[in-house]
Amino acid sequence: MGENPLKQLKAAGQSVWFDYIRRWEITSGHLKRLIEEDGLSGVTSNPSIFEKAIADSQDYDKEIEELANDGKGAEQIFETLAVEDIQTAADLFLPTYRATDARDGYVSIEVSPGLAHDTEGTIEEARRLFREVNRPNVMVKVPGTAEGLPAIRQLLSEAININITLLFAVERYEQVANAYLAALEKLATEGKPLKTVASVASFFVSRIDTVVDKQLDSRLRAAITAAEAGKVAELFGTVAISNAKLAYQRFKEIFGGQRFARLAQKGARVQRLLWASTSTKNPKYRDILYAAELIGPNTIDTMPASTMEAFRDHGEVRASIEEGLADSRQNMSRLAEVGIDFAAVTRKLEAQGVEAFANDYHKLLASIDEKRAHVAGQANASPPSSQPSAANR
Repeated sequence: MGENPLKQLKAAGQSVWFDYIRRWEITSGHLKRLIEEDGLSGVTSNPSIFEKAIADSQDYDKEIEELANDGKGAEQIFETLAVEDIQTAADLFLPTYRATDARDGYVSIEVSPGLAHDTEGTIEEARRLFREVNRPNVMVKVPGTAEGLPAIRQLLSEAININITLLFAVERYEQVANAYLAALEKLATEGKPLKTVASVASFFVSRIDTVVDKQLDSRLRAAITAAEAGKVAELFGTVAISNAKLAYQRFKEIFGGQRFARLAQKGARVQRLLWASTSTKNPKYRDILYAAELIGPNTIDTMPASTMEAFRDHGEVRASIEEGLADSRQNMSRLAEVGIDFAAVTRKLEAQGVEAFANDYHKLLASIDEKRAHVAGQANASPPSSQPSAANR
């Protein structure tokens, strides 16, 4: 049997991070096995992941009960649970962090989604979470909204590791990369070390096809001629990958330029592109479509369990990120020709992403409140009578 395809990705310059966290993964030894057997080198989390982990399992019930008995509110309980999981996972990845000279081995925790449009609130919470977790290999996730950009620059200039999330448009990615460079330049001016600063730019993939394919389907039904229908049909399932490949070309231009070269001489690292949302949502598409087509140096694929299993089983590693660039550019141009405003698509996806994380965060707090109420109900219930029942008298 050949080498595990997940491990082969390392030779192609791509790291695999796990897009999931749950206490069972840590305590059962499963996460440790993924590190050892699959070469897993990081973990990302978000409010949706924690909502599923806490609400849909009993892993946390005992600690929720203890914290509730101590008078903690739902938000305090959630943060306590999340920080503990992130700390324990970060400790598991510390050997990876050291072996890769701080290139890999990171575990991400996200600021509250309610702060996505609050620059100062994001800065304050990211600082606090970074202190609370207190691990060199933690990254704080900050949404790449317009309000997030100045927060990202400020936090990175304080040498706080940042994972910028919810990126859909190449233009917004450029702004994020430039914020990273500006932060490094500030550190350099102050004579502070650059090598210890780590950041990734999380560029979302499959969600784009989910939205664009729906619009294409509408246009296909409205097509009058066969030629018009053919032009639309050719674009199904192509836009997300094309968009990501063009973002990677921009990454190479930015980090291959003189501005970064001056910083690299002082120890700066590139801000790698991280492919997020790489599970295949459309059952008509190959189960490893996005993972297979976005392999290249200085990238990370954050995979959910199903994608990891599929790639381990039948993934093939090649430098796919550089393939079909002319087609990628043409695909993006053709979108406008068939009447799809891609800038509007990416704005919609960013707004939906923020809203979805906020909704899941509120669901999570509601679930914790429900468990707290259950604990309170048990505590307030009358103790069973010590008198014998009538049947036993």
